[in-house]
Amino acid sequence: MSRPFHLKAAALFTAAAALAAAALSGSGPGAATASSHREAPLISGQPQYDNTDVYAFVSPDKPDTTTLVANFSPFEEPAGGPNFFKFANDARYDINVDNDGDSLPEFTYRFSFKDSFQNRNTFLYNTGPVKSLADPNLNFRQTYDLTLIHRRHGIPVASRRLASDVPVAPSNVGRASMPDYRKLREQAVKTLSSGAQVFAGQADDPFFLDLRVFDLLYGGNLKEVGNDTLRGYNVQTVALQIPTKALIAHGQPIVGVFSTVQRKSAGGDWVQVSRLGMPLVNEVVNPIKDKDKFNASSPWHDAQFLPNVTNPELPKLIEGIYQIAAPAAPRNDLVQVFLTGVPKLNQPPKVRPAELMRLNTSIPPAAEPKRLGVLDGDNAGFPNGRRLGDDVLDISLQVVEGELLGKKNDLGDMVDANDVKLEKAFPYVALPTSGSAVQRGDRKETLSKRAANLRATPAASTEPTTERMPLVPVLALGVGAAFLVSGGALWFRRRRGPIR
Repeated sequence: MSRPFHLKAAALFTAAAALAAAALSGSGPGAATASSHREAPLISGQPQYDNTDVYAFVSPDKPDTTTLVANFSPFEEPAGGPNFFKFANDARYDINVDNDGDSLPEFTYRFSFKDSFQNRNTFLYNTGPVKSLADPNLNFRQTYDLTLIHRRHGIPVASRRLASDVPVAPSNVGRASMPDYRKLREQAVKTLSSGAQVFAGQADDPFFLDLRVFDLLYGGNLKEVGNDTLRGYNVQTVALQIPTKALIAHGQPIVGVFSTVQRKSAGGDWVQVSRLGMPLVNEVVNPIKDKDKFNASSPWHDAQFLPNVTNPELPKLIEGIYQIAAPAAPRNDLVQVFLTGVPKLNQPPKVRPAELMRLNTSIPPAAEPKRLGVLDGDNAGFPNGRRLGDDVLDISLQVVEGELLGKKNDLGDMVDANDVKLEKAFPYVALPTSGSAVQRGDRKETLSKRAANLRATPAASTEPTTERMPLVPVLALGVGAAFLVSGGALWFRRRRGPIR
């Protein structure tokens, strides 16, 4: 049967040719100044500036608006005091919107943060129970300014302050310190004069997947798959809910979204250190040599990364370890998914191929969202934008393994949803895990178990050996590239609905 996500070969080759032509062109703006958890060598040491995920979707409860979410600072341990977590005050956190398909933003929503203390003669984040964001017991506070920057051909031409000194939702220290954290979250949501809403603060990390893949792809042993490695960890979130008519231009409903972070250098210049649009691209599409370059670059110059898309490393790794044949290169089927958008779904006219999160805002929210999004006939889901509940790991893996080339598969990591329920209203991200919550299961290892592991000898081990694994390609994959496989992402199972 035909499917809405089926791509014609001719269209694929056309898209690839367009990208190749762009690579040969010397015109265009200069490069920008210098999912995505620790995905590149430089940013892995700068967590405050590390953009972990970007989401863009038509608001389910307000379908005349579009919600944009960007998360930062991966793996925030809830009890990680006494300083806990915050946005950097020497950074610019930007959400960029392209509404004409040229890969250059027409709008930038910029968040700039400031710190303050009520009392510097204490080590405490809060000096008593915090009942409101203005409570004197909240010792450390952050506020932010939100600025809208209008651009022409990517160059700023005007700016307007939309909000000033907006309070940030603090880290969820624990029940004793913040007995009603939901009240603090609600106070951190601000409505602007335009009707738009804005939020900044800590939230549960909504990305879900099994990250144990870094243990040499399980050595070919998949018995431990299905553990959401990110459960119980928090992130720093910025979110906007904007009337859609303010985002689109000339009746063209498709927008491209990406986030960037600029950090102020010692010389006073602003240097771009992080960038993210589509999930998993810089993790598993780009090799180590290109990861820092990608984070510092503009989407306008993404043609330089074309070979990474059309000749990806991941399928070869999977074939070498699990004997699942890799689709033949060049992988022109991946060009539309990651660079141009899909025709008649979310590809804008006269598109310039670039790695952006492309969303068709004219497609209404699904009454019953499906985690596999477009692959399961739900055109309101990934890769048409990205909702918080979309299973981008399973979707991307199935596409990489040839789903669009007729190689139907049910690959996945057996982690199908976030560990906590998402909110039904803006900003939709779940409340952050409390620092007083007890972390159990795989997040806890007793001393006796650790001692037993140290005493174990190779002869007594019951774990399968890795002698038949081609370790060279595994090691060559390096930090980040194994991320998409995500801990047994090769686990076969039956889908929960027909693929249409």
